[in-house]
Amino acid sequence: MVTGLTANRRFPLGRIGLTAIVLLAMLSGTASCQEVVSTAEAPAAAAAHPDFDHGGGHADPVTPLLLGLVLILFSAKVGGALMVRLKQPAVLGELLVGVLMGNAILAGYDGFEFLRAPSVEAHGASATAVATTLDMLARIGVILLLFEVGLESNLGDMRRVGASAFLVAILGVVAPMILGWFVGKWFLPDESWHVHLFLGATLCATSVGITARVLKDLGKTDLKESQIVLGAAVIDDVMGLIVLAVVQAIIVKGTASLEEVAVITGKAVGFLVGAVVLGEYLFPHVYKLMARLRVHGMMTVTGLLVCFLLAWVAALVGLAPIVGAFAAGLILDERHYRALQLHDHDSMEEKVIPITTMLVPIFFVMMGFTVDLRSFANTTVLGLAAALTIAAIIGKQVCAFGPIERGLDRLSIGIGMIPRGEVGLIFAAIGAELKIDGQPVVSPAINTAIVVMVMVTTLITPPLLGWSMSRTRTVTTAA
Repeated sequence: MVTGLTANRRFPLGRIGLTAIVLLAMLSGTASCQEVVSTAEAPAAAAAHPDFDHGGGHADPVTPLLLGLVLILFSAKVGGALMVRLKQPAVLGELLVGVLMGNAILAGYDGFEFLRAPSVEAHGASATAVATTLDMLARIGVILLLFEVGLESNLGDMRRVGASAFLVAILGVVAPMILGWFVGKWFLPDESWHVHLFLGATLCATSVGITARVLKDLGKTDLKESQIVLGAAVIDDVMGLIVLAVVQAIIVKGTASLEEVAVITGKAVGFLVGAVVLGEYLFPHVYKLMARLRVHGMMTVTGLLVCFLLAWVAALVGLAPIVGAFAAGLILDERHYRALQLHDHDSMEEKVIPITTMLVPIFFVMMGFTVDLRSFANTTVLGLAAALTIAAIIGKQVCAFGPIERGLDRLSIGIGMIPRGEVGLIFAAIGAELKIDGQPVVSPAINTAIVVMVMVTTLITPPLLGWSMSRTRTVTTAA
C-alpha cells in the first residue's frame, strides 16, 4: 500500500488524510455504538438462543479484536504512507497515528478507547480481552522485528565491528548516567540520592526496536554504521538492564554486593556466548532433523521456534526478550538451514516478512497509544523533563567517539542511540513501584518527567536518523 501511494504522486496528501479520517471514524463509531458481549456472557446467550451466533456474528468475542486490528493496521499503513511521501521513515507515521488515536479522548471522541487497557468495571471483560490481546500481539511484533533485523545482519560483520559496538555501548551507558545524576542534583536538590541515581540509570536505556525499524525503512541495515548501532544497542540493553538491577538492589537494600553484580553480569554474558555456540554447533543439526519431516513450511516454523526459544531463555536469565530474538536472527545462517531449502526455496528472511508486516506495526501504533499529551501541560515537571531530554540526547551523542574505524558517519551513530522507547517505559514503570519505608522513591511528578523524556526521544529519532542517513547518501553521491 505504501509503495502504491508513493508511486502515485498526483494523489494529494490531503485526500489521503481525509479518506483515512472518514474511514477510521466510521469503523471506530461502529465499535463504540455496538453492544459488545463479554466472553463470559456469550456461551450463555448462545445456549438461550440457538441462532444467536448467526445474527450478525457480533456475539463472537473475537469480533471486537478483528475491528481493532482493522483500525490499527489501516491507520498504520496510511500514517506510514504519509511519512514516506514526506521523505520520513514509515515508523514515524505509525507512532504519530498511535498518539492521535490514544489522545482522541481529549477532544471528546472515545471511538478508539476500546483498544486501551481499561478497568473491567469501565468497559467489561470483552474490552479488556481485546486490549490484552493487542498488547500481546504488539510484544510478539517487536520480538519478531528484532529477529528479522538479526537475520539481515551477519555474525561475521558484527564480530568485525564488535570492538566499536562495545565502546559505543559503554559510552552510551556511562555518559547519560553521569548527566542524569547531575540533572537530578541540580533540579531536585531536596530529593534523596536514590532519586538521582535512578534518573541516571533511566537515561542508560536504548530502544533497539525503534532504531532497527528506522534502519529497515531506510534500507540501511547493511551499512557498517548500522551494524555498530545495532550491536551497541543490544549490548546497551544488556548493560542497561544490569545497571537497573544493581540500582534497584542499592535502593531497596541500601547496597549491592560484588557477588550480586557478578551473578547478574555472568547471566547476561553467559546467555550471549551460549547463543553463539548453539548457533554454530547445535542448531545446524536441529535444522537437518526438521528437514527430515518433509512438511511444507518447516523453515518458517523452525525459525520461529529458535526465535521464541531464545527470547524465552533471555527473559529467564533476566534479559529483555528482544535481546534473545536478535541473537536468534544473528546466529541463523543460510548455510546452516540449507537442508530446509530443499522444500522451502525462499530464504528465512523472506519467510518472516509476511508475519512481521502484520505484527510489527501493531507494536508501534500501540506504543504511540500510550503517549498522554496531558503530560506536556504539567508545567511543574516540564523543566525537569526538558533537562532530562537534553541530557538523554547529549549523552548518546558521546557514542560518536566510540567507533575505532575511520570514515564513519559518527553523527548517525549518535542519533541511532537516542530513542528510549519501550525500554525507557519499563524503567519508568519500575521506578514508580520502588519504595523505601512505604514511600515511593520516584514521585508521580518525576515519573511523568521520565515518561515525557521517553516520548520525546522516541518521536524525534525517526526523522533525525532519516535526515542524517539521507545527508550521508547525498554527500556520498555528490562526491
